[in-house]
Amino acid sequence: MYNLLVTANIGAWDKLSYKFDKSRFLEYTTESIATAFTSLTPELISTLKSYPCIFAYEGYEKDFYIGKLNQIEKRGQELFIEFEFYPDIGPISFEKIYPISQLLDIRKWEMGRTHWAIKDEDLFDRLIKANILTQNLIGDKKILEKPAVREQSNATISTVKGFVGKVFSLDRGNDSEFFYRGHSNKQKYKLEPSLFRKDANGNYLYLRNEHILYRELIISNSSDFQPDEYTLDRLVRMQHYSLPTRLLDITSNPLIALYFSCKFQPECTSCKSQSESTGEVIIFSIKRNEIKYFDSDVVSCISNLARLPKEEKDRIDFDFKPFNEQTPIKRLVHHIREEKSYFESKIKPSDLKKIICVKGKQSNDRITSQSGAFLLFGHDATLDEEGTPEISVRRITVTNKSSILQELDLLNINESTVFPYIENSAKYVADKYKFNKATEEISFL
Repeated sequence: MYNLLVTANIGAWDKLSYKFDKSRFLEYTTESIATAFTSLTPELISTLKSYPCIFAYEGYEKDFYIGKLNQIEKRGQELFIEFEFYPDIGPISFEKIYPISQLLDIRKWEMGRTHWAIKDEDLFDRLIKANILTQNLIGDKKILEKPAVREQSNATISTVKGFVGKVFSLDRGNDSEFFYRGHSNKQKYKLEPSLFRKDANGNYLYLRNEHILYRELIISNSSDFQPDEYTLDRLVRMQHYSLPTRLLDITSNPLIALYFSCKFQPECTSCKSQSESTGEVIIFSIKRNEIKYFDSDVVSCISNLARLPKEEKDRIDFDFKPFNEQTPIKRLVHHIREEKSYFESKIKPSDLKKIICVKGKQSNDRITSQSGAFLLFGHDATLDEEGTPEISVRRITVTNKSSILQELDLLNINESTVFPYIENSAKYVADKYKFNKATEEISFL
């Protein structure tokens, strides 16, 4: 195991300290390792510090440095590190590293992006076998095995009554609003929108082509988008039709979230039955003054990021002044003015990186029936699984899922009412009243 730390900031590795945006942590990292390090506990920070590191610059032209991390601190949305190079190991040139880049799990596009990856490779063994280093230079620099995925300690329920009791026991302030989200497999799903999902090797599945996904669906289904006034409206409709977007569905109805925590998800190929995976309901507490509506200017700024090519989004310099004079920001303002002609070019850099709770229009029956709202993710935004100062996160583990679905059905929460379309109603009615061969009677689910 080793850390690969890449930056575009030339000279950064001369200062012996650096700050990574949390959104860049665990990029190009295999899913099993990324899951293990999702919550940076003190124990996991200690583990990270035990791994050797490659410190590199974007591109392959600059030298690579080998060293270790002495300090890791979580500072809001940033990870602050202090580091040092091993004095007995000098800089390693691009010409030496490039031939073994695949053996080190350094991928084709990886060196073109600032990020921090954790690689499941024995760094020193690879360098020795490539005759880049010798054994006497390594000494006793120990490499630990990757940690096991840690179970979070949460309240557990197995009935609807138990769940409702947990929800009513929550401390509720007058200045906060609660939202909920259900995951059918607490180990598989993370608090990230579908646009930001990665494959098993840690590669983004859709993010690079966000602007193309947005345009292609509108081209092929133009009439469906005619009523939409704002880009957010279009993203909501796209989310409704399962296109990957930067929206994460949440609900103000806890029982809807409980239903989704028990409902089998077809894309969860590792779950053969309802009972094989443990569900989870995530509870979000958000200050009322932080909640935005569909016509918010901040919502327009973040939503229209979907229309910028990834190369332009990556060129945004959040420290550049004047910020709004950058070409990508001018292009963003152009898109915003298509929905708000009065919009002034005064975007705050911090607004584009926010995660905000949005109450959109009740534009379809599904959003209405599910009491739907959304978390809208800004540029390179990540939601800490333990929550943030703006978004408090609590969790309830859900077991006995099949029985809970039967109880929810008695409360009229089922496939027919959560997904209010005639084909879903037909499927629900057919399943409910189908003949059960085992008992030779009609089965009432």
